[in-house]
Amino acid sequence: MAAPVPLIHAVTPSRLELAASLNDEQRAAVEAGEGPVLVIAGAGSGKTRTLTWRVALMLERGVPPEALLLLTFTNKAAREMIRRVEELAGGFADVGRMLGGTFHHAAHMLLREHAGALGFSTDFTVLDREDSRDLMATCLAERKLKSDKRFPRPDALLELVSLATNLQQPVSQVLVERKPQMLPVAPEVFATARRFQQRKAQMHLMDYDDLLAHLKRLLEEHPVIRADLTARFQGVLVDEYQDTNRLQGDLVDLLVGERRNLTVVGDDCQSIYSFRGAEFTNIIDFPQRYPGCGIYPLTRNYRSTPQVLRLANAVIARNTRQFPKALVSDGAPGPVPQVVPTRDVKGQAAFVTERVLALRAQGQRLESMAVLYRAHLHSLELQLELARHGLPFRVRSGVRFFEQTHIKDALAHLRWAHHRADELAFKRLARRLPGVGAASTEHLWTALSSLPPELPLGDALLHPDVQAHVPRKAAGDFQRFQSLMAALTRGGPRGPGALLADVLAAREAQEESDAATRRTEDLRQLQEFAERFEDVPRFLSDIALVSEFSAQGALAGEPPDDVLTLSTVHQAKGLEWASVFVLGLVDGRFPMSQATRSPEAEEEERRLFYVAVTRAREALWLVYPHTSLPREDGRLLLTPSRFLTELPQGPDTVCDTLPPPEPDGPIRVRELGPDPEPGF
Repeated sequence: MAAPVPLIHAVTPSRLELAASLNDEQRAAVEAGEGPVLVIAGAGSGKTRTLTWRVALMLERGVPPEALLLLTFTNKAAREMIRRVEELAGGFADVGRMLGGTFHHAAHMLLREHAGALGFSTDFTVLDREDSRDLMATCLAERKLKSDKRFPRPDALLELVSLATNLQQPVSQVLVERKPQMLPVAPEVFATARRFQQRKAQMHLMDYDDLLAHLKRLLEEHPVIRADLTARFQGVLVDEYQDTNRLQGDLVDLLVGERRNLTVVGDDCQSIYSFRGAEFTNIIDFPQRYPGCGIYPLTRNYRSTPQVLRLANAVIARNTRQFPKALVSDGAPGPVPQVVPTRDVKGQAAFVTERVLALRAQGQRLESMAVLYRAHLHSLELQLELARHGLPFRVRSGVRFFEQTHIKDALAHLRWAHHRADELAFKRLARRLPGVGAASTEHLWTALSSLPPELPLGDALLHPDVQAHVPRKAAGDFQRFQSLMAALTRGGPRGPGALLADVLAAREAQEESDAATRRTEDLRQLQEFAERFEDVPRFLSDIALVSEFSAQGALAGEPPDDVLTLSTVHQAKGLEWASVFVLGLVDGRFPMSQATRSPEAEEEERRLFYVAVTRAREALWLVYPHTSLPREDGRLLLTPSRFLTELPQGPDTVCDTLPPPEPDGPIRVRELGPDPEPGF
């Protein structure tokens, strides 16, 4: 076998090496010699440019395209990188022969060649998410489980199995450490998960996670095949390395082999996805796994003003586990970031709305602004305020809070309890009952409509004429529905907060799962929001305003690019806007209370805050409510996020802080409730 072509020579500089578009740091990373290379690419520092130039330089120096493996996290990123490489190196290399794409794409291509060694047919079928869910549902049906509200749905079981695969841990360990709500039904969960794996093997099926797991097994169990692949790939390059999980990290190590010609690009300060399996130690311990590696920091930021970067540097400096670096701006000065205390979440929403209106009046487009927060439920008040002012907005990778199915279901209880003639509300609730179909719903409504309107609603649902149309298999659920509606309409008028408390209690008693926990958190937030309304009609009309505004925008054909973006910080990673607002900066919400229980978790929350502030190009507002909304026992005093109190003061200050408003009622310290799930 011919000796491989060295990746990069120390020879006469090529036109690629002398490219004026690379700064000194980027050029050093692009021209780094053979062996392991770690490029620490700070936010906005041109990591994609650096990685694609390094690939192009390898090709120009004579490395065959098929000898390079480029791994990314999204197909979009892969297409963009390959397009850029084609522009740079297309004149002297057939870039189409390079294996580039997501980890799953690369694994799929390699397994097509070698699946037979694992006992699979080479024409095995790859399951998409829907197919996997259907197969899991079939495995559940085979178990012939009795109806149990606590037993997780197929999607939740898929998430558990997927997490175990990517963490390289037993399902039992993941269940105990990350899904304790499944413990009461653990034996059946394990049995169903085992059956799921058996059925896939029997039918020569692989899901996306299997592609990676089986490739690892292939490389570990078949040394001849591994030797062939490590000889083929003279260079392996990985983008967004800080987001790799343990399985992906292991695969990279196996594919690199003894040659160790590996280039990874990432930013340890933007490692924020541990909740879905990302392994921070992959990047932070890279020098220990690859002794003698070259470390090349990219610190020149092409996105943000010096003022934004001064604040960002101050934020992340508090983390002890990191590759130290200080971002420097390549742009003109801008306004100093502002810390803005507001009276409560209503005042927080009002401040953002007023500022957005002012910016738009000054000529700034809505598409250049974004509002970021820790979880989608923290945008509840803001969504309502924006709708009141006719400001179009999109919730990035999420449904508007009031348009979520479980929120609309909860509101339907209040609608029907308040207005017995609300046919749509009743039919929505009836169709949610297992075993009640469209025909039964119509019969039930007809029977209810014929009863005297003065008959209490709870009694009406128990009337023989109504009970006659309740399907036998729905009897238990209908009884619980009747009990809840009786409670909602008993004892005279009550406020919407009190009514939602009953709805919430009924839901919590019926179902235990990951998805149910998230829905419960949303309903708890809705209840807290409802407590500031004295009567149900005003509450429901305000909620309806948001839906009506959304529908009008759709009918009017609102230009998709002229809307304000609302997003969780996790979903905003990799994006940027001229003006950014970060909401809800109080301890217990950002950072989440559970994250303060370990140094590692708190440091990840700080990295998340760092990601939030580095999304801003020019203007940045950090907003927090000083008190909660008023209740019968007064306002609750909230503590500003430790990430704000950590910022330097005095002559070294990196932001302007407005004085907190005076509260208008008695105050007591607030103990925040359970944390929401990360908002995706």
